[in-house]
Amino acid sequence: MNVTYEVFDHTAVIAINRPEALNALNIGVLAELEKTIAQAEGDENIYVIIITGVGRAFVAGADIQQMKDMSPAEARAFGEYGNSVFRKIESTSKPVIAAVNGFALGGGCELAMACDIRLAGTKAKFGQPEVGLGITPGFGGTQRLPRIVGMSKAKELIFTAETIGAEEALHIGLVSKVVADDELMNTALELAGKIAKNAQIAVRQSKAAINAGMQCDITTGVAFEAQAFALCFSTEDQKNAMNAFVNKSKAPEFKNK
Repeated sequence: MNVTYEVFDHTAVIAINRPEALNALNIGVLAELEKTIAQAEGDENIYVIIITGVGRAFVAGADIQQMKDMSPAEARAFGEYGNSVFRKIESTSKPVIAAVNGFALGGGCELAMACDIRLAGTKAKFGQPEVGLGITPGFGGTQRLPRIVGMSKAKELIFTAETIGAEEALHIGLVSKVVADDELMNTALELAGKIAKNAQIAVRQSKAAINAGMQCDITTGVAFEAQAFALCFSTEDQKNAMNAFVNKSKAPEFKNK
């Protein structure tokens, strides 16, 4: 099993478990990752997903051993499949946290960028080294990196194949927090718990509105927001929470209805 799946309260922890290959992504790993994401998405008890790696890597990249003899047609199919899996991570209704515990290079950096929030341990390393191997990033790196860190920095990182550390990743906005390596999973679970305490319909509508808005003009984006805002007013959670606020009483637990 190259991908493990554990549940802690309302959080699913998905771990790439191929440490002998620094968790490199091949077709089999991608298929298992796709399956576990679908499992978490389909479980009503799961509110947040964490993705991490086993050993000293998050994901060190796509599997070069598998890629090196691919034809252009095979490479295109591989890239399209990896992108489809990462789009499923990005578009799943539930928040996804990347707990980056080591090398996040190439496909690993792209996997982290497909997540909603990225936390890094102090030993984490990020980069898109593909041009040093004669290829471009193939799992969304040319698209997500400039959206996250800006076009100039993204081009610098991709064109130079440079690897950066956790603090530099924090400085450029690639990650939102750096913590001690031995505190990384606890920090990710704590963050997941904070998210899980809130109204999940509102959380998911917020994610959908943000994701949609990042791909369109602001006029269209605020229309998405208005739709999400209105939908929340059809929920029991909105009515119960607002009534409790007005009445200065303790709000009941969210029912996610």
